Amino acid sequence: MSATPTTTSQALVAKAAYEAGKAAKYASRKRVNQVALTLSLAAMAFGVFWLIWILWETLRLGLGGLSLAVFTDMTPPPNEAGGIANALYGSFLMVLVATCVGTPIGIMAGIYLAEYEPKGWLASVTRFVNDILLSAPSIVIGLFVYAVIVTQMRAFSGIAGSIALALIVIPVVIRTTENMLQLVPPGLREAAYALGTPKWKVIMAITLRAARAGVVTGVLLAVARIAGETAPLLFTALNNQFWTSSMGEPMASLPVTIFKFAMSPYENWQQLAWAGVFLITVAVLGLNILARVLTRSKQ
Repeated sequence: MSATPTTTSQALVAKAAYEAGKAAKYASRKRVNQVALTLSLAAMAFGVFWLIWILWETLRLGLGGLSLAVFTDMTPPPNEAGGIANALYGSFLMVLVATCVGTPIGIMAGIYLAEYEPKGWLASVTRFVNDILLSAPSIVIGLFVYAVIVTQMRAFSGIAGSIALALIVIPVVIRTTENMLQLVPPGLREAAYALGTPKWKVIMAITLRAARAGVVTGVLLAVARIAGETAPLLFTALNNQFWTSSMGEPMASLPVTIFKFAMSPYENWQQLAWAGVFLITVAVLGLNILARVLTRSKQ
């Protein structure tokens, strides 16, 4: 039965209306996409602008304050020459101790959460406490260590500063270790279990080795975070204008020295503060780049 002219014209009208609606919808989606893309690029440009400005000021003022004395001399009195060698050493020592204390605890806790009891009540409590520590301001951790350790020892010390920094390291390492171990395919574990391998050896030789790039990345990010912490050290290690290698005494640190010198009216202290800012920025930037390289190689 042949189609009548009226039916054919109605079909053509319907098809034209459909094509017009489709074109209008496509144009609307294209406009929304262009607006979203423009806003995203503007937000990126806004963030990059401030980042470049901060890095430029750090380079301009930090390089001008660098000299050999910065790495060899102690923090000076006002309007006298000196350096920040004691602050560099104190920061390095406390960050090293905090990393050595916090990393094994964080890795073992992450292994427990991912491998032994991922859905038990203890795992749920641990994750809850870990989330609280991750979101807690560092000054709160510093006050806690001050109340528990400094007041009991009746003295500020590098030990208290290291413990405060370790409490910041632990939750970061726990979270990254657990997440990286959960990304390991279950087939690797099952193949090892099928060969009669004990669980502890499967974890050490299979899963942890497969996730080692991510775990190391988490440790590096934790180190980068504590390297610039000031608030916890103000309540624990305080500061020291002289060289000290004793962890039982007040100890200088680079962030606290930067805070003290940057707030002062003395030009030599301000130059040393900018030199310290440059050094700590380079160190943190290097750790973040290294973490990205390890993550990329893992992917």
